[in-house]
Amino acid sequence: MRNYLIILFALSTTNFIAQEDLIRKWTKDLCAPEMHGRGYVHNGDNIAADYLVNEYVKLGLTPAPGQTNMRQPFEFPVNTFPGRMFLTLNGLEVKPGEGYIVSPASGSFEGELSPFLLNKVNFATVQSLVSMKKEIDFNRFNSIVVDKNGVTGDSLKMMDEIVVRWNKVMPIVEIFSKKFTWSVSTSEQKYPYVYLRDSLYANQEMYLHIENVLEQRHTSNNVVAYIPAIKQTDKTIYFTAHYDHLGRMGEETYFPGANDNASGTAMLLSLAKHFKAFPSKFNIVFVCFAGEEAGLIGSRYYTENPLTKLSDIKFLVNLDIMGSGEEGITIVNATLFPKAFKKFKKINRKGKLLSNVKSRGPAANSDHYFFTEKGVPAVFIYTMGPNKHYHDIFDTYEELSFAEYDDLIELLKQFVKKI
Repeated sequence: MRNYLIILFALSTTNFIAQEDLIRKWTKDLCAPEMHGRGYVHNGDNIAADYLVNEYVKLGLTPAPGQTNMRQPFEFPVNTFPGRMFLTLNGLEVKPGEGYIVSPASGSFEGELSPFLLNKVNFATVQSLVSMKKEIDFNRFNSIVVDKNGVTGDSLKMMDEIVVRWNKVMPIVEIFSKKFTWSVSTSEQKYPYVYLRDSLYANQEMYLHIENVLEQRHTSNNVVAYIPAIKQTDKTIYFTAHYDHLGRMGEETYFPGANDNASGTAMLLSLAKHFKAFPSKFNIVFVCFAGEEAGLIGSRYYTENPLTKLSDIKFLVNLDIMGSGEEGITIVNATLFPKAFKKFKKINRKGKLLSNVKSRGPAANSDHYFFTEKGVPAVFIYTMGPNKHYHDIFDTYEELSFAEYDDLIELLKQFVKKI
């Protein structure tokens, strides 16, 4: 008997290690340079979609009922930066992502910048396009450097409005002191807008090279996988997460998107592995959304073209930013669905899982939103912890702690049992 227990413990430990290894492998794979930031340069999002389909097939999942493919394609416009991108100060190149970022709607440009400096000192006398035209000698200046330091209140608002209007006719370089946070644009401007780290600027000579391409009809794919219930039923649980990220900002710089949201995508695969081995009384659908970073486009498309009836969804749990958890989790829509929130709290307390389960009200900040708008009961869960990298080049696999991954998975497994 003792030998049997030793063997059983060894097997369970091996399975636990294998599961943790899988979680880390899936996350690391999704952050690899070959995925190109799961964005729109080199079809990074579709490379990631193919990877996910392959992983779901290996786990034994199938497409949604009536479907022959796990991919659900849709189209949208997106501005991309597939070519060279560099900025030099006095001939020295500044590292993109660290020393500067460009507005995601930026247009192409190549050449020396001869900027007019707009700052607190001269803004008092230059408060309109007309007065700026008088100040700017177009034979001398072909761009504007904006220093907002010390500008506040209505003056800052007025400066922002003027700069936006001037960006329609020339490049803008803003001296920037805050954290760099990039995003995705579905439109383009004629000229670039550059955010330059304030510690680097000292009125140097500047040379800027940006190549943008607006893809009018980029095709992305939601990935939809399915596990039937133990007994036939229409009632379905949805687990969702977006797998796309920001992609590349030029040839050499990409945004890995480890916490946001390779971590949540890997958790869906982990849950799929579990429920394939231990089916639920509900059907379970796993949806990996594309186009989230471009404005929740994939989830909106899905709610307008659902592959199962939205009215059959018992509950939806959307997972985004799952790579930490040292400070617990936040549940968005907790105030809309207090009974579900109480279940999460009770399961957590009984299992002694997470340090904190925090309530938050409705927010249109992830892929649960359009489901809620359609009347589907849904929450969005994200982890809290010391890792603050978000929409920057430092959101890497190596920065993830996976501190509460096992407790999170246990929380979700128990929620499905008790709902």
